[in-house]
Amino acid sequence: MSTPFITVTALSKKFPHAEGKKSVAALSDVNLTVSQGEFLLLLGPSGCGKSTLLRIMSGLDHHTKGSLHFHKNYDQTKCSFVFQNFGILPWLTVTQNIALNLIGAHIPLAEQKQAITKIIEAFGLTAFSTRYPHELSGGMKQRVGLARAFVSNPEIIFLDEPFSELDFFTAQTLRELLLHLWKDRQTTVVMVSHYINEAVLLADRIAVFSERPGRIKVVLENTLARPRNPRSAEFYELEDTILAHLDSAK
Repeated sequence: MSTPFITVTALSKKFPHAEGKKSVAALSDVNLTVSQGEFLLLLGPSGCGKSTLLRIMSGLDHHTKGSLHFHKNYDQTKCSFVFQNFGILPWLTVTQNIALNLIGAHIPLAEQKQAITKIIEAFGLTAFSTRYPHELSGGMKQRVGLARAFVSNPEIIFLDEPFSELDFFTAQTLRELLLHLWKDRQTTVVMVSHYINEAVLLADRIAVFSERPGRIKVVLENTLARPRNPRSAEFYELEDTILAHLDSAK
């Protein structure tokens, strides 16, 4: 891989339990490097701490032990986060929600408007630009979430199971659009999933987690040529390899 952006070393995270009871260990001794321009996917069972690690790397949460090093070529302020539950504000229109990611950006207003118009078109939201979230389907809401993440042209995008609440066809369409924009803009992507098929379809590297407290058992290189054929023997073989690692991590 290319130049490192983020290095995680011996990182652990504990959440304090209510009423003075024993704390809950979410992550234990995690080691991982995020490289510039890659598509890295964090894969594991529900509750294994992968979303917690994503939030720590993005700056939305803090670790308990270990270190998180941001390299000099990475500007932590130039990142975006896409939430599983869309994370769009119900009192704002589609255009206004997307514009939120440009607040505080040192970009002329005319260029901001141009960027918003361009990303709205890319995500097929032109006809919905003045609609409010309650007027949108789940798929459209996640299009807004993804468009908001990309509009500021961030160096890195963190995605927390962005397609898990969508139907098969909508999720497939948005995965293809995500891959197109990742390749076109050379953005670094770190994404959480618990679907093996999704991991093989999207990622350059796949970090496989153990059950809680989460540890990274193995990081697998995905060298399958793009676009990937989910019915090929090589695709099935990598799926089986990942499944074996998940089974051994229980």
